[in-house]
Amino acid sequence: MKMLCMEQEASAREEFLYCCGAATQLLKFGSLDCWPKSRSSNSSKVLFLIIPGNPGIVCYYKPFMQILYKILNQRYPIWAVSHAGHCVPPEDMEMMEDIELEDVFGLNGQIEHKLTFLRKNVPKDIKLVLIGHSIGCHMILEMMKREPKLQVLKAVLLFPTIERMAESPQGKLMAPVLCKLRFLMYVPIYFLSFLPESVKASLVRWALQGRQSLDEATVSATLNLFNVDCAANAMYMGSQEMMQVMQRDDSTIRRCLDKLIFYYGSNDHWCPIKYYEDMKRSFPDGIIHLCQKGIRHAFVLDANGEMAEMIIDWLYTDLAKLQ
Repeated sequence: MKMLCMEQEASAREEFLYCCGAATQLLKFGSLDCWPKSRSSNSSKVLFLIIPGNPGIVCYYKPFMQILYKILNQRYPIWAVSHAGHCVPPEDMEMMEDIELEDVFGLNGQIEHKLTFLRKNVPKDIKLVLIGHSIGCHMILEMMKREPKLQVLKAVLLFPTIERMAESPQGKLMAPVLCKLRFLMYVPIYFLSFLPESVKASLVRWALQGRQSLDEATVSATLNLFNVDCAANAMYMGSQEMMQVMQRDDSTIRRCLDKLIFYYGSNDHWCPIKYYEDMKRSFPDGIIHLCQKGIRHAFVLDANGEMAEMIIDWLYTDLAKLQ
């Protein structure tokens, strides 16, 4: 029975549910109910959970998760949870239903959304490897601050936008758009939404044609942004990022430093090298890496293998201790 379960879990499973009353997509490699026979009854159960950047569309991370799951020999489930309202729900599901949280689509609401997801869907005794990307890193630090009892084994923060977002080179360009002009973007998105799916997919492939290997999961994920509600929710959250992600949370970083791994880009316009240098000065004992491979901020578009391999190297010792 267990072997059958493992075979079924070898591929990704996509699910939709309501969390805090908002449509939420889950992408799962592996299940909490299915563990390899080789695991001893005394070994700890571990869940890898990915908190995405913005837009928080989990299918962008599908190739990355698949590689990570394969490298780990399917020993641990790897899940990704979307941001509330960033993915188009099935036809029989509304974007909202009995909203349980004020401003669930805002930055603070999205953080509470992730904590609520964990409380309702993950047993408290399961250890967590949290992998955050971009604004997902800020969310993870806030989650660890608000819920100190979370069983976090390690938190891997990739290209972390955890401070001075509006002051970054990309922030200076995007802050006016997201905070003042985003409503103007709704009109063209609305008209584009009526295009056939095949035409939308062709537009995505054309826009991303510079990528060496464009995965179909990336194309499928991007199609969510032709939906006005999803695009509006992503831009609204982005506007709050510009206004709220300002001062680095040194108190939480200091308290959780032994559980944190930072990975900064060497040419990241959302998080310039100065931010990495400031972090190294403030936390000389922390695990704080600077990319030497030329990987860009949106690593899910063309560097999934490199990133997955590095993460496994960083976590090898911690995972080995649990066997």
